[in-house]
Amino acid sequence: MTTRLADTFARCRAEGRAALVTYVMAGDPDPETSLQVLRALPEAGADIVEFGLPFTDPMADGPAIQAAGLRALKIGQTLAGTLELVRRFRAENAGTPVILMGYYNPIYTYGVARFLDDAKAAGIDGLIVVDLPPEEDDELCLPTLEAGLAFIRLATPTTDEARLPAVLANTSGFVYYVSITGITGTATPDFGVVGSAVERIRRHTDLPVVVGFGVKTGAHAAALARSADGVVVGSAIVDTLARSLDGEGKAGAGSVEAVTALVRELAAGVRAGRAG
Repeated sequence: MTTRLADTFARCRAEGRAALVTYVMAGDPDPETSLQVLRALPEAGADIVEFGLPFTDPMADGPAIQAAGLRALKIGQTLAGTLELVRRFRAENAGTPVILMGYYNPIYTYGVARFLDDAKAAGIDGLIVVDLPPEEDDELCLPTLEAGLAFIRLATPTTDEARLPAVLANTSGFVYYVSITGITGTATPDFGVVGSAVERIRRHTDLPVVVGFGVKTGAHAAALARSADGVVVGSAIVDTLARSLDGEGKAGAGSVEAVTALVRELAAGVRAGRAG
C-alpha cells in the first residue's frame, strides 16, 4: 500500500496537530483551473487532498458540491480526464496524498480492474466510495486493497456499536467520521458530541479518525482538531470557488487565490486546535 497517507499522519502527529484534508471537485469549473487549484492546495496548507468524481446523482452531497459536479459534467469532465489531472499533479508533487471521492457508478462503467490499474499509475492513494456498504466489499473494496490502495469508509452518527465492526473491517488509510446526519455542507456539527464519537471509534481501531461534513471556518477546524486526527473541508472550499466565477461560470484571475485564502485560514485553525 502507498505510504503517503501513513507518512502524512505520522508527520502531523510529530508536529502535535491534526491533518487538514481538503476536497475539491475534479474539472470544476474547467480542467485547467481545477489543476491549478489542486496544485495550490498543499502550498496553502492542505495535508491531504480529496478529488471529487463528478456524478449525476450525488446522494450524499449538498447544494455546493452538487453544483460543482454539474459544472464539471457540463464541460465534459470524465473519469479518465480526472486521472489525467492527477497524473499531471503527480509530475510536480510526489508527497501529498490524493484520495478520489465519489460514487460507484462511474468506476463500474469504467471497469474496476482497468480503473484500479489506471488510478495506481496516476498516483492515487485511496478511494472513498460513499454508496458501497461493507456487504458489497467484493465489488471494489477488496480489489482496491489487493491493488495496494487504501479504501476509506464512512462512519456516521447512526453507526452504532453493533454496526461499527463491519464498517471498520476492511477500512484502511483512515476512518472518515461524518459529523452530522444529513448531506454535506448543510449544518454545523456539535463539536462536543463529535469528540465523544471520535473517542468511541478509536476504541475499535488504530486508524486515524478524520472528521468532515459541516466544517466551514478556521474556528470550526480548530474545534474539531482538538479531538480528531484530521479535519475535512469540502463544501466551503467548493462554494468559495463558485462565488469567484463570472456570470458565465468561468474562472477569473482571483479564483485560485480565493480558494487558497480560505485554505490558509483552515490550516491555521487546524494547527491552532491542539494548542487551544
